[in-house]
Amino acid sequence: MRPRSASRRGAPIDYALFGSVMALLFIGLVMVYSASAIYAEKNLGSPFYFFQRQLVWAVISLFALGAMSRYDYNRLREFVLPVFAITCATLVAALFFPAVAGAKRWIRLGPVGLQPAEFAKLTAVLFLAAYLDKKHSKLGNFVQGIAVPIAVVGVLLVLIGSAPDLGTPFLIFCVTILTLFVAGARWQAIAGALALAAPVVAFELWRKPYRRARLLSFLTPFENIKGAGYQLSQSILAVGSGGWTGKGVGASKLKLMYLPKPHTDFIFPVICEELGLIGAAVVLGLFATILIRGVRIARAAPNLFGTLLAAGISFSIVIQAFFNIAMSIGLLPTKGIPLPFISYGGSSLLTTMIGAGILLNISRQTRSEALK
Repeated sequence: MRPRSASRRGAPIDYALFGSVMALLFIGLVMVYSASAIYAEKNLGSPFYFFQRQLVWAVISLFALGAMSRYDYNRLREFVLPVFAITCATLVAALFFPAVAGAKRWIRLGPVGLQPAEFAKLTAVLFLAAYLDKKHSKLGNFVQGIAVPIAVVGVLLVLIGSAPDLGTPFLIFCVTILTLFVAGARWQAIAGALALAAPVVAFELWRKPYRRARLLSFLTPFENIKGAGYQLSQSILAVGSGGWTGKGVGASKLKLMYLPKPHTDFIFPVICEELGLIGAAVVLGLFATILIRGVRIARAAPNLFGTLLAAGISFSIVIQAFFNIAMSIGLLPTKGIPLPFISYGGSSLLTTMIGAGILLNISRQTRSEALK
């Protein structure tokens, strides 16, 4: 294990990672305004309604990123239990607030709305990194190496799923499995966990009528274009109509009330329509850069806790981006998962920027030659 020193905490930041995050944040602000202006003016009286709120959250998130990039990530171990308890408490509290679009995922504090499930993603990664680092010698034991961490994370999954929400628990479960793999858990045990989880996911998909409708519309999106397949079919049409260079910023037709609230989960089709294949490729390239830099930071981290934390955060950001993009182009069934850094939403943006700040802090404590 390489020793950690104070001098490394003052090392230069990872400019490729930082630049990718800032570029995605800028694209997100531009596209939130472009995608929401007409809807906001018609329904809320101001074309800047969503943009102004996203800009405020972006400023707050930038301060959070800066603070976390300078806060020694090793000290985060001290807060695992309090953070886990607070996350569980807020997830329970959200169930007692009024439902929004049929789901109880929000805590409303005056004009501010918080979505605890977004913070649960980071909480799960923090717990897994601390637990697997502490119990690394016990990873060969199925109970302590697989069952216990999955059971603890499962508490978060059950609480989030009670909203109801299936997409976020599935995302956190995928990140959990990958983090266990990075930690060195036996692949046979991981395969067993996947085998046990598969029927649970299948049951949850089928037991809710709206989930069955989404699944069927995913298989044949254009057969019921005025019903369950409307959202996905409109999204696919928007993606295909952008061509190589797009129609130009502000020229999307998808946002002209054809698709409800395109500035949220379905913002990627607006990007494709307005910026074209080239713009979409830039966004994909930025997420790929985050994954590559995140993996390199994980490999060069001075201890196992840093390795697992960097890997978990990187996986969480990139897998969420993959799910959102795959959903919007018809490769996965539609689900309410925001596009990191880009979709409208303060909780998602703040959590993702905190994660990016932790990644930057870990990178400052690694050997510079290891990141090249």
